[in-house]
Amino acid sequence: MKRLYDSELIYGRLMRVDEPHLVARYNKALVAFGFKPSALEAIDVDRTGFSPQVADELGDDNYLDPNQVNRRFIILSPRQAELPVVHTAFSNTAQLMFEFFSRNRRAIDALTIKDVIYGEIEDTVAKVEDIEDLLSINQVEFRVLSAEDVLGKAAELGRLADRLRQEPEAWRNDAMLERMVGLAKVTGDIRENALVPDQVIFRHNAFWTSHFGGLYVFVDPDVTTVISDPDAPGFRRSRPWQVSYLSIRDPERVFDFLLKSGRLDLPRESWLDRSGYLEHRAEMVVRGLIRKVDPEADLNRADKVWLQTWIHGHADQIKRDGAFPFLNAAKREAAHTGQIDLDEVEPQRRFLVVRAKPDHPDAWLTGRLISDFVPDDFVSRYVFNKQGFYRDYETLSERWRRHFVDTLQTTYLRDKRAFRQKLYGLTD
Repeated sequence: MKRLYDSELIYGRLMRVDEPHLVARYNKALVAFGFKPSALEAIDVDRTGFSPQVADELGDDNYLDPNQVNRRFIILSPRQAELPVVHTAFSNTAQLMFEFFSRNRRAIDALTIKDVIYGEIEDTVAKVEDIEDLLSINQVEFRVLSAEDVLGKAAELGRLADRLRQEPEAWRNDAMLERMVGLAKVTGDIRENALVPDQVIFRHNAFWTSHFGGLYVFVDPDVTTVISDPDAPGFRRSRPWQVSYLSIRDPERVFDFLLKSGRLDLPRESWLDRSGYLEHRAEMVVRGLIRKVDPEADLNRADKVWLQTWIHGHADQIKRDGAFPFLNAAKREAAHTGQIDLDEVEPQRRFLVVRAKPDHPDAWLTGRLISDFVPDDFVSRYVFNKQGFYRDYETLSERWRRHFVDTLQTTYLRDKRAFRQKLYGLTD
């Protein structure tokens, strides 16, 4: 993993925390969660406050994610809103945290000047034992605390201020006035500083979770769709009158669901030509085939000319595999007719020529699901499904690990936003 870390392909873009008072605040949150204070003088944190250094020190990657549900958070700065979430059991943790930051920015700005904010993203489930537990999570509530109890003191000061306004003789109560002065020294002027979050309850909509080997939940007006391994506990048994269950081993039914629910951008020349999507898929298919049939190949020279030479020299394997010829034929068909007829295409290969509809709210989740059916495209897998990419990476030889990293550095990492825009049509 060191190569991934050095290349910022894992734990990249985190916020450095090295000021003693911020490290001390982080430690107060750790203690509140039942851990010993960290001995580290500097750490990196993501949007939720997860620190890979603290995880290593504790020997627990899930120290902010006990039972992989009711995720904990530690907020030291409003800057965390712009950071990624690098360790989570739910794909929508990042979005929930972003919404919390966005809806409560004034309170977070004011509180983090004086204190650390910590707590849990609570739902009705303490532990996930079957699919029904996941489906029962309709909304979450941020239980928000602060180490110095600035939140509690602000609420108390507000109540005392109300008494001062409403009770004619309250101004004669010296003890109360002294208490208000003491509280104000901690909270500042609560008429100017919004210290209490405005919104702490949020909807829990479509998501992927690492539970049961990886499970998707898509929510539509009339039905909820679960896509997972059929061996997951509760599959086809939890609310069958409300929930549609699809096996992730059934590419035809999964594709039909994505298509009929309007989540797919079908292969049309209008976007295929300018995106270079089919060319990208074809190159990834060839690299995947090289890894299977020629794993000792000299990848230091693996540019487009080298790849073309390899293709010519391994024509039999290319033909036998079939994916590369299929993509070339699809490209010709799109150029000639403006689209690709998928009716005669075997279900697994349909995922090679489609992408998530960019303007659909579930575009990123759909992209993740597509990547499960096109695992040789390790670039797309990294973009949409980093957990899957890291899992694949662990199985590679050192030669191929270096190749994966080099390829990502010369493609996606050069300009992430431009790359996503061109290939997948995504603007965020």
